[in-house]
Amino acid sequence: VQLMESGGGLVPPGGSLRLSCTASGSIGSIYKMSWYRQAPGKQRDMVAIVTSGGDTNVADSVRSRVSISLDIAANTMNLHMIDLQPEDTAVYYCSADLQRLGALGVENYWGQGTQVTVSS
Repeated sequence: VQLMESGGGLVPPGGSLRLSCTASGSIGSIYKMSWYRQAPGKQRDMVAIVTSGGDTNVADSVRSRVSISLDIAANTMNLHMIDLQPEDTAVYYCSADLQRLGALGVENYWGQGTQVTVSS
């Protein structure tokens, strides 16, 4: 199983971005996918979570600026963030809780991360 993030890059202050994360491989069921971010010298923090049932949980710090969705058929999670500020600069990581085909339990996987830099 692999998670591939896309959509990072340089964003001007006040701009917006869309991040996508696609899971591939022998996937049976996806239960939950999440976005985390880690700024230099700081811990990795949750940004938003979406379940296969469509329930979402968004961090208070970005709640008014973030929307998250999950396309189960495409095994793809999307994040839309608006009004980015320099403090949003971080590496954004995708995570998934899923069950591989033929596996008994749910496993957690992480992507490699995508850099988002907010700067003029």
